[in-house]
This record gives sequence, structure tokens and C-alpha cells, in this order.
Amino acid sequence: MKQNQLLAFLRRRWWLVLIVLVLGLAASLFIPWNVGGLASHSNPVQDYAESAQRIEALQANKASEMNPDCIAKFMTHGQRVQKAIVMVHGYTNCPKQFETLGQRFYDLGYNVLIAPMPHHGLADRMTDEPSQLKGEELAAYADEMVDIAHGLGEQVAMLGISAGGVVTAWAAQNRSDLDLAVILSPAFGFKQIPTPLTAPVMNVFSILPEAYEWWEPILKAEAGPLHAYPRYSKHGLTQTLRLGFSVQASAQHTSPVAGKILVITNANDQSVNNVITYDVTENWQQHGANLGTYEFPVDLKLGHDLIDPAQPDQQIELVYPQIISLITQ
Repeated sequence: MKQNQLLAFLRRRWWLVLIVLVLGLAASLFIPWNVGGLASHSNPVQDYAESAQRIEALQANKASEMNPDCIAKFMTHGQRVQKAIVMVHGYTNCPKQFETLGQRFYDLGYNVLIAPMPHHGLADRMTDEPSQLKGEELAAYADEMVDIAHGLGEQVAMLGISAGGVVTAWAAQNRSDLDLAVILSPAFGFKQIPTPLTAPVMNVFSILPEAYEWWEPILKAEAGPLHAYPRYSKHGLTQTLRLGFSVQASAQHTSPVAGKILVITNANDQSVNNVITYDVTENWQQHGANLGTYEFPVDLKLGHDLIDPAQPDQQIELVYPQIISLITQ
């Protein structure tokens, strides 16, 4: 077909061209956008002194702007020990979330590090900092935590919940020097969003103007815990999903490289989409990962955040022993 004939055809069939363009755009929404560029860049420390120095730098970073409860927590026996564990809090929370559980691991002989994720833990609970969060920062944070932990223990474990669970899953997929990755209620998707629509929702919200939502629409800024932000950035949330889609894409084709993985879910979780977690777990199993699973039963009626003692209706005396048993067995 000559050029003039083609132009004449397009003029007569403009509606057909429009339909093709619209269908193409609609189809592209179901493919996660911009999930590349989240590669690992490891630089493990050489000894305990270097780890302690890097932790001091973490604690000093923006210290005057931080909520004192949210500055990086380092529970140390003063030297490198057999086991170290890094704990990664959830989206809009901070290291305070894991402090009580961290103390229990410290009492078991672990060196414990709980550092705030980027743009988290500020004293201004109404800060717009979460809008600046990027998937690259979360990946770099995961790398840094594993790097530092090598000077703290002969064996390195990472435990993360929700968004922290996604960070830990990324570390499990990418860091062969991580001995144990414990992925708790990871936020690969959200229960209110049907699984097939997770990618379109992420894609659309990534290009819409920024918007914040209250975690508790009635209490608003009065909602607790007081060490956590009472609202969330939709742009920041899409970056957590972006990191999660990076993990999912890798899990479909390759085995995670961490020494061992433990995936813990909560059957009563009303926040995250467990179906996506099950899919990631199944893919990992099919690729021969050294992987264990556990699910808290629905009749316990546990909330999504089953770690933070400041959450109402908490059952940490039931949850903590189970998690500790799974990790130390």
C-alpha cells in the first residue's frame, strides 16, 4: 500500500486507529511500569568496628529532625557474635515497632539492628517526606542493612513486616550472603484491590498528582501509634509495590539466593493480599529455594501489624514466641 493510499485509509478508518491505540494503552496498564533498575550493589563491611561506625552515622543522620523513638536502634553485645538480625519496620512506622521483639532476640545472644527506612521516623508526623520515597532507595537500604550486619554476626538474618517484608523479599532474591530472610505479611498488594488490578492501580497512581490518605479517617492526626505517621503517601506506596513487582518478576524466572527463606502470613490479614504472597512463594519453591512457610490461623483474629505493642488488641505474647521459635529452630 502506497503512502497516499495508507493516509487515505487512516482518514477513513480513524476510529479503528483510535480503538487500537486505546486498547494498547489499556493493555499496557496491566504490565508493571518501571520495575527495572533495582539491582543489588553490595558492599559488606569487614569487621565489627566498621559496622559500629556505620551505625553511628545512621543514628546521627537527621538526628535533630527525628522522633527519638525512631532513631536507629542498635542492641549490641559489644563484639561480633554468632548471629545478627536486622529488623525492617512497615510503611509509615519506625524502629520503635520492633524494639520489644528486638530485645528478646538480644536476650538470646543476637546483635540487633533496627534502622528507619528512608523518609521515615521524623518527629513531624505530618511530614510530606514519604512522597520522596523511591524503589531505588528501598533497594539501597536493604543492601546497606545486610552490608552492616556482616560485621555484627557470623550468620545474618533479616526480618521485615509489610513494606519491610517486601524489602526483605528483595534482599532474599538478591543477596546470597543473607543466611535467613523472614518475610512477614509482605505488602506485594492490598486486599481491597483484586490481584489482576494491582499493577494498573500502581501505574495509574504513579502518574496522578500526589495524594495523602488517613490510616484512620475518623481519628485522623490523633491516630496512633504516636511514633508512626497517621497518613500515607500514595506515591510512596506505589514505590513499595514497584519493589514488590521487581521481586515477583525475578521469582518467576530465578531462584532467590538467600540461604534460607521463611514466609509468614496471617490468615486474618485485612490489609495485604496474601494471594500474591502465595504466588511468590510457589514460584520460589518451584525454583528449588530453601523455603519454609507458616500462617497464623484466622481464628486468632490478628491485625495486620502483629508486631507493634502499641497497636490495639495486640497479642504479642502469642505472636512473638511463635516467630522466635520459627527463626531459632
